[in-house]
Amino acid sequence: MAENERILYCNCTYAKVVPEATKREVLKALCSSGRPFNAVADLCEMSARKDKTLGELAEVENLKVVACFPRAVHWLFSGSGFPLEKKQVQVFNMREKPAGEIISDLLETELQEADSAPATGPAS
Repeated sequence: MAENERILYCNCTYAKVVPEATKREVLKALCSSGRPFNAVADLCEMSARKDKTLGELAEVENLKVVACFPRAVHWLFSGSGFPLEKKQVQVFNMREKPAGEIISDLLETELQEADSAPATGPAS
């Protein structure tokens, strides 16, 4: 995982617009990946409360959000007073993409970054 990178997983608890099976599968994969991530009950609810956690997340240089539509995620951050301007944000849409594709795209990116990092260790 790159420095100053975070994964945010939204369970979309109150809206009930994301298939339950998709949410379960993605969350299970994140948990078993060993990668650090933040899981929240509902990004919409956090935005409505203007939760300061969104401000902290908006400061992350490379934020990966697993939730719903990218435009909704950007609007929710902006609406809470913490726009995602000038940041590298990847949004993985659980409403439209199957869990397997999200998991592959989300974790594959991290695996590629690890593979491209220079190897350290004793020279032979």
